[in-house]
Amino acid sequence: HSLPVYNATWASLDTRPIPTWYDDAKLGIFIHWGVFSVPSFGHSPAWGWYYWKISKSPAWQDYMAKNFKPKFSYADFAKDFSTEFFNPDDWADLFAGGINIHTLLSSSHHEGYCNYPTNVSSWNWNSRDVGPHRDLVGELAHSIKNRTSMHFGLYHSLYEWFNPLYLEDKENKFQTNRFVAEKTLPELYELVKAYEPELIWSDGQWEAPSWYWNSTVFLQWLYNESPVKSTVVTNDRWGSDTLCKHGGFLTCNDRYNPKTHVPDKKWENAMTLNKGSWSWRRDTDISQFLTTMEMLSTFIETISCGGNMLMNVGPTKEGTISPIFGVSYFGAWLSINGEAVYGSKPFRIVVDPMNANVRYTTQTSSSSVLPDGLTIYAFVMDWPADGILLLNAPMNATSTATITMLGMENVPIQFTSLQPTGIAIEMPLVPISKLPHHLIWVLRLVGFQ
Repeated sequence: HSLPVYNATWASLDTRPIPTWYDDAKLGIFIHWGVFSVPSFGHSPAWGWYYWKISKSPAWQDYMAKNFKPKFSYADFAKDFSTEFFNPDDWADLFAGGINIHTLLSSSHHEGYCNYPTNVSSWNWNSRDVGPHRDLVGELAHSIKNRTSMHFGLYHSLYEWFNPLYLEDKENKFQTNRFVAEKTLPELYELVKAYEPELIWSDGQWEAPSWYWNSTVFLQWLYNESPVKSTVVTNDRWGSDTLCKHGGFLTCNDRYNPKTHVPDKKWENAMTLNKGSWSWRRDTDISQFLTTMEMLSTFIETISCGGNMLMNVGPTKEGTISPIFGVSYFGAWLSINGEAVYGSKPFRIVVDPMNANVRYTTQTSSSSVLPDGLTIYAFVMDWPADGILLLNAPMNATSTATITMLGMENVPIQFTSLQPTGIAIEMPLVPISKLPHHLIWVLRLVGFQ
C-alpha cells in the first residue's frame, strides 16, 4: 500500500504518526563529539567558542590567555581532534550492551564542524580534511547497522555561530536565506542520502522561524520521498515557532520531564550523564556524573509518563568513552526488567497515590509470553522497611490475580486486598544475594485493573 503524501505545512506534517519503533524503544544514546572535545574545559564545553568570542566568559578569556599564543584561533583546535582510539565496533557493542534501541551521533554542532566528509562547503571544516581524516559518522553508522539491531540517528544543528552566510542572513532580519539554501539544507539532504539515519534530531533553531529554515520543505521530502520515509523519526526543533508544538516527538527543553502527567503527544527527555555538560570535560570528577540510581529513577519517571529517555555521553577527543559503569549497569538491569520497559504504555495512574516511591507501566498483550489483557508493572524505588508494600492504584483483583518480581519469577508473592481500594504486598523474604539486582525492583501484577 502506498504511504500517505504530506504537504509542506505543519498542519499536514503534524498528522504523520510517529513510527512505532520509536515509542517502543524507550531508550537511546546521544553522543556529543566534535572540535569542542579538544579544549573540553569549563561549564558546557560544546559552547566553548561562543563563551570565548561572543559572551566573553571570564573563565574562557583567562584559560585562552594563559595557555595559548595570542594569534591562536578556535579552528586551530581541530588538528588535535585525533580520535585515534575510536573503534566504532567497540562503541556499537557498548551501546547495544546497554540495551539501547537507538544511537544518535552529532553530525555537526553549533561550531559548524562536520563529523563526516561533507561536499557542501568548500571550507575544510570537517573530519576528512582536518583532525582525524576519517568519516566518523559513516564508520559508526556501519558498525551500528551491521553489528547490532539498533536504529542509527543523527543530531544536526541548523545554525552556526560564525558562518558568514548565516550572520549575513541574520543581519538582514532573515529576509534572505543564503545560509539555508547553500549550507543547512544541502547538508541535511546529503546526510539522509549518504547515511540513511532513522532519526533526525534537529537543534539550533531558536533564532529564526521555521519559514527561514525551510523546515517544512525538508520534512515533506523526508516523509514522502527520502530513503527512510517510512521509518524516520524527527523531533520538534525546526524553528523558533515549533518547539514543543510541531514536528515529530516533543523535546520542549533539555532534560524535559513532566514527572506527574502523560503529555498528549510523544515526548523525549534528552539528558546528560555528566550533570553540567553535553560533551567531555577534562576538568570533571566523578561527583559530576549521575549515580546509577539517579539514571534509573530518571528513566522510570520518563517512561511512566510515556516518554523516551535519550542518555547523553561525551567521548574524549581521542575517541574513548568514560565512565561507562552506568551504561553497563543499565544494560544488566534492562536485561532483567525489559519486559516492563520496551513497548510499554503508561498506566492510568503515573505515581501511586499511597506511595510516591512506586511508578507504573503496562503491557497489553495476547502473546503467548504474557497473559491476555492488561499486565501492570510496579517499579519499587525503595524497599519498604517493614517488608509490606502498600499500593493504592491497582484495583479489582480477580480470583486468579498473581504478583511476581521480574528476575525472580519462581518466588510467589503474597498480597491482601485493602478496603476500599488498594493492596498490601509482602515483599519476598530472600537473602540479598538472591535478589536479581540491588536497585529498583519491578513487580508484575496480573489480574488487576
